[in-house]
Amino acid sequence: MEKKDIKSLTLEELEREMAQMGEKPFRAKQLYEWMHIKMARGFEEMTNLSKEFRKTCGERYLYTTLDAVRIQESKIDGTKKFLFELDDGNVVESVWMKYKHGNSVCISSQVGCRMGCKFCASTLDGLERSLMPAEMLEQVYGVSLLTKERVSNVVVMGTGEPLDNYENLLIFIRLLTDENGLHISQRNVTVSTCGIVPKMKQLAQEGLQITLALSLHATTDEKRRKLMPVALKYGLDELMEACAYYFEKTGRRITFEYSLVKGVNDRLQDADELAALIKGQNCHVNLIPVNPIAERDFVESDRESVYAFKNKLEKYQINVTIRREMGRDIDGACGQLRRRYKMQA
Repeated sequence: MEKKDIKSLTLEELEREMAQMGEKPFRAKQLYEWMHIKMARGFEEMTNLSKEFRKTCGERYLYTTLDAVRIQESKIDGTKKFLFELDDGNVVESVWMKYKHGNSVCISSQVGCRMGCKFCASTLDGLERSLMPAEMLEQVYGVSLLTKERVSNVVVMGTGEPLDNYENLLIFIRLLTDENGLHISQRNVTVSTCGIVPKMKQLAQEGLQITLALSLHATTDEKRRKLMPVALKYGLDELMEACAYYFEKTGRRITFEYSLVKGVNDRLQDADELAALIKGQNCHVNLIPVNPIAERDFVESDRESVYAFKNKLEKYQINVTIRREMGRDIDGACGQLRRRYKMQA
């Protein structure tokens, strides 16, 4: 019989498991606290539980932990990038960023990605598999234990398309934000998507208070199709409708991620088109100077063009920021470190 992944179980599910073992409900609470508050690395650390009970749990359940096989620290801003090894030998990336408002961790939701976005290193080798809820949680817990610092913000914006791993993503969010666990506020959780419209609408109906970030990157369907294959299936009109629906259902404004590529989408005309496209949306635009990858010939927009683009949007009364570049000297772009590690292995 295949073992259940105990760290992917909700407290209610864990209580049912304990009942089947003939244990009292409080046992589930003890286990849950060890896993999600104390972030124990295994049953053997749970010292207020009997050895016999811990042994039984080890026989019945899979206990997911991730080991960091590489850690890189930026000499520029202290950002740390972690490469975690999974049980099957695959590796995933996570990034720890220190801000004045608290510490953020950017995690991966899949091993590789099948979305094919042209400026992203994550997708170059396709999709290997999706991550289980515990494997997503363990990136947060692992970074917290290794940095010895509390994580206050979690961004699901690393390798993979989160909405392509929808059910596991939902369980992860509910475990991460559960008041009986780490209890990170849902408002401090951001999920990024390249724009899978049906899943965006489904997410709007889940009763969550997370931020949804849409990777937009272009102002016309024609341009977007050249950058993002998902645009062949879902056009900008559909996307804007889904964004408005998300705000209507959740009251949470959308973040539009816009990677600026020199000579491709960074002209003032593009800024005008972007303003027209998102007109009427309750939103925030995050401008991202593209992080060049060796496998593509995209060039980062120069500083002057980035600020001109920002100023143009602000004239349209659009809330806009330029993403602070973090970890540029440590394979900062999604998928870069994993890809280099695989090539060296």
